[in-house]
Amino acid sequence: MTGNSAAKSVDVATLRQWLGGDGEIAFLDVREEGPHGAGHPLLAVNAPHSRLELVIGQLAPRRGCPVVLLDDSDGVAEKAARRLAALGYSAVHVLAGGVGAWSAAGHPLFPSTNVPSKAFAEIVEHEYGTPAISAAELERRRRAGDNIVVLDSRPLDEYARFHVPGAMTCPGAELVLRFADLVPDAETTVVISCAGRTRGIIGAQSLRTAGVPNRVLSLEGGTQGWRLAGFDLEHGATTTLKPASPQALAAARTRAETVAVRFGIRHIDRATLEAWHAEPERTTFVLDVRTPDEFAAGHLRGSISAPGGQLVQAIDRWVGVRAARLVLVDDTLARAVITAQWLQQMGWDVAVLDRPFDGASLATGTDMPEPPLPDVLRITAAEAAHWLDGGAAAVAVMASADYRRAHPEEAVWAIRPRLDRLPASVLQASRIVVFAEDEAVGALAAADLAEIAGRPVALLDGGIAVWRAAGRSFAASPDDPSDKDRIDTIFWNHDRHAGNQEAMRAYLRWETELPGEIARDGLAGFRLQAS
Repeated sequence: MTGNSAAKSVDVATLRQWLGGDGEIAFLDVREEGPHGAGHPLLAVNAPHSRLELVIGQLAPRRGCPVVLLDDSDGVAEKAARRLAALGYSAVHVLAGGVGAWSAAGHPLFPSTNVPSKAFAEIVEHEYGTPAISAAELERRRRAGDNIVVLDSRPLDEYARFHVPGAMTCPGAELVLRFADLVPDAETTVVISCAGRTRGIIGAQSLRTAGVPNRVLSLEGGTQGWRLAGFDLEHGATTTLKPASPQALAAARTRAETVAVRFGIRHIDRATLEAWHAEPERTTFVLDVRTPDEFAAGHLRGSISAPGGQLVQAIDRWVGVRAARLVLVDDTLARAVITAQWLQQMGWDVAVLDRPFDGASLATGTDMPEPPLPDVLRITAAEAAHWLDGGAAAVAVMASADYRRAHPEEAVWAIRPRLDRLPASVLQASRIVVFAEDEAVGALAAADLAEIAGRPVALLDGGIAVWRAAGRSFAASPDDPSDKDRIDTIFWNHDRHAGNQEAMRAYLRWETELPGEIARDGLAGFRLQAS
């Protein structure tokens, strides 16, 4: 046993055997986003301790699934293990020695996020020969009046923040589905853009794999490459997604059926899905790859909204169980098939659900169950003010960047993994008030703080917004917390979208070097099919 937690210790060699095997395993990095983004094992999925109970039901829903927790060997994994045991997880382990042991054993640590997906795209470009065009060449050809169109494969909100001028929005999974509407002329050259490389490469190759007649290229470096070439970006949502026409739907279905045969995509019916759900030793994720708006309008109960392009780009946002089964839902077939062939080549066990909505009782909005939260004392703004007037301490559980800009004047910044490092003046106060931006995160922190301090702890009901509405004083602290303490912030290459050209170049160079590092790690499990 490790300490007094419910978790057993596992060494690096054993963990790598598990990760390379056929059985399910959830390898979860319970450090905050900052340390995770600075460097983590390739297959470690970030599940920050500050939000663990809020994300575990999505990342690893089967409570009998083996779970291995990773930290900096600072006791956070043991804390997380106790919380998971309380939720009924029965096979929780802690990696002995944490990240340091992994690195000391000679295995690489990867900075950034969604690294397997980014590395996969680089390998796809190399193996499939996906062509690219530079920003300078694209601009030259557009100025020359060439028949050329740019499609931005990111979600609508990312597109609205910035994009190549004149680019039309078309999130990745929608490219094949809507292609006939967006590009009716077979002579048009099509360029797929994103913010860097991954989604541009995958989007361009998706169209090539689907057999569209046009010449299709990715934009080298995406919007970063565009800025490095000295061009300005455009801002604002200048186009929206329109329903695909019957002609586009028909063309996309025909192309998808060809892709499904070529890649051997498995199709299942609802009865099979129900049987899979009943199997106690396997985890099955049901992922709806349509647009978020379509999902909200009606979806299968228990399914998760995971737009297909983003699912390929960031699968570890939705799936935390290695070797789990993935079932994709899409009433048009095209989005599910194109997404499935990529996930299959990434090494996932994936199937497409046929006729997903026929005869089904659909849910609207989101029907995900609320995560279990601890029962903590909640008080009103007036009661909180009375506590503070009586000498209570105040703690703000909020993003460090937001705290620096403005926080309740009386409150010190805190984050759940480091509550035991709060000043003695806080931990020894007669009572403690917790202010939180996210009340669920605040409740988790308040419960822990009550255990640590052994004193009454109350959460402000309604959060920081209520305190502001009550006209209470706020203060700024530009240097507090210090950068060293801001473990909720990813500093690695963080300003590449803010005009820092050296950061852009370093990031794009890092992406192109990923295949070599992936090969050195040896656990990716990619299995690309010959083009």
